[in-house]
Amino acid sequence: MPQLDFDVITLGHGSGGLLTHRLLEAGVFKLFGNEYLDEQHDGALLDITGKVAFSTDSFVVSPIFFPGGNIGSLAVHGTVNDLAMCGAIPQYLSLGFILEEGLSMADFWEILVSIRHAADLSGVKIVTGDTKVVDKGKGDQVFINTTGIGSLHPSANIHTSRIQPGDKIIVSGEVATHGMAIVSVRQGLEFETDLLSDSTYLNFLVNKLLDKFGRDIHFLRDPTRGGVATNLNEIAKKSGLGIHLQQALIPVNEQVEGACEMLGLDPLYVANEGIFIAIVSPDVAEETVEVLRQDEKGKFAAIIGEVAATNPGQVVLSSRIGGRRVVGMLPGEQLPRIC
Repeated sequence: MPQLDFDVITLGHGSGGLLTHRLLEAGVFKLFGNEYLDEQHDGALLDITGKVAFSTDSFVVSPIFFPGGNIGSLAVHGTVNDLAMCGAIPQYLSLGFILEEGLSMADFWEILVSIRHAADLSGVKIVTGDTKVVDKGKGDQVFINTTGIGSLHPSANIHTSRIQPGDKIIVSGEVATHGMAIVSVRQGLEFETDLLSDSTYLNFLVNKLLDKFGRDIHFLRDPTRGGVATNLNEIAKKSGLGIHLQQALIPVNEQVEGACEMLGLDPLYVANEGIFIAIVSPDVAEETVEVLRQDEKGKFAAIIGEVAATNPGQVVLSSRIGGRRVVGMLPGEQLPRIC
């Protein structure tokens, strides 16, 4: 960690003066330096050709450090994945901090380092940003806003209008892991093995699918807040088609499932940060799962259901014991401050 004169963030670090300059020079600019950020301008001039995807997100997770990551890595992963779900190749991120007076400088540095690491691994550059400081008690340590830009994959055509009856619904990994990792810290729950957030970048895995299957990949979505059930409800309503799920096929970690039962939570509504939903042509569904399972990030991938003309606008779940029920949207905030 560089010498920054103070052990904690002060209001002076948001003044735009000497302390701000020292904080940015010793931390942000040195750590994230590249040909765009080194200009130290109010924006960035980018080299982009063709159709682009653009996404923005804000991160307020509590606690800011959790098993498997922290708010910094989560911010990069979340925005990179949002671009990937558009069928884009993420290239550039902006980075905005709202810091609370009194935030430990060591904690801030750890967050910065994790952002650099996550950006490097996911292949994106931090090209512009902003830092503000609020009075103690007016924030919660640190909030992060990111905006991402990426060029569209040449084979991508991701849109709800392309979803057809008979399409298969694939989930790329175990559901509810991120949300339950956060809750385990909040509630002081202990498990036989460490339960880690699944937060990760998914862009290279998505690109692999688009390279191989192209327009047979009809739709993509990362089921973050609201979980798989809420995301599938949004898709059903937007497409005007029904979605039929098989509970027995949905991958859930055994400890996650046990924790959900203990707390009275349904895994289908718990947030995720390292999986995605793919709706694909039935002709390539099995092969898509095979490709996913060859990657560490997709080793638990599974076909969990299909799109149907029946039950339009609804998600219907067939239970393990043979019953059927409609799975609605999450009616309220099940787990606040989850991302």
